[in-house]
Amino acid sequence: MPRIVLISLAVILAIAVIVGLSATYTVSERESALVLRLGNPVAVINEPGDEEPGLHFKIPFVDDVLHFDKRNVEFNMAPAEILAADQERLVVDAFLRYRIVNPLRVYQTVRDERGLQQRLSAIMDDSLRGVIASIPSSEVISGQRAQVMNRIQLAVEAQVATQDIGIQVIDVRILRADLPQQITDRVFERMRSERQQEAALIRAQGEERARQIRAEADREAVVILANARAEAERIRGEGDGRRTAIFAESYGQDPDFFAFYRSMLAYDLALRDNTPIIISPDSEFFRYFQNQAGAPN
Repeated sequence: MPRIVLISLAVILAIAVIVGLSATYTVSERESALVLRLGNPVAVINEPGDEEPGLHFKIPFVDDVLHFDKRNVEFNMAPAEILAADQERLVVDAFLRYRIVNPLRVYQTVRDERGLQQRLSAIMDDSLRGVIASIPSSEVISGQRAQVMNRIQLAVEAQVATQDIGIQVIDVRILRADLPQQITDRVFERMRSERQQEAALIRAQGEERARQIRAEADREAVVILANARAEAERIRGEGDGRRTAIFAESYGQDPDFFAFYRSMLAYDLALRDNTPIIISPDSEFFRYFQNQAGAPN
């Protein structure tokens, strides 16, 4: 076979393969497809009432196929600075989950998924700014975050329904809502200064209270000691009086024995510890030693 014929057959085969590949397309269960003929939609694949997923045919070089994900899609917003109702600037990072329910409407309004996400970015930005501008920053940062996200989702759903772009909003969430770094640093310094002032005030109040407690305790100690001394003197006086009464009663019963007993006590006290005593032998102090009977002369 001549070489020119082989080359011609190879070219024809390549063209046939290219045409064959251009005439077929596949749609999976996880997506839907929109067939465009010269830019005009003519068929929707894998939607209720339309053709089933799988292998399909189209007119080569005339028909185009746009594929759309049927699963829940997550769209992340770029962090944006938004002004709250109290004029505080917040850096808000949010995301949106949605599902395409009408590929034809998506194509008619935004053409493709890239255009869809651009439209969603504008809707999300407008909804975030509208809601956050009506509430103070404290509620966004650490307050009623769930209620804020519900309000934002309702605002997004309202705009999506008004614009009718062929999607269903599944969820809207705020990942992060913080003050800008430079403002955060200033707020932190202010909070630290306030806490230091509060700590100093508490310490001063504690020291003042401690001084009051110590002064009250000192006064109570003085009063208690004075009362104790007075009570001791009273008890000692009663004891002395009782002792004097006992001595007087004993003296009245037997004066001689009482005189003898008192002399013995005096001897014991005077002669204790071998204390030397210089006194006259016929002194009254030794009257009980002046005879063998032990009686005074």
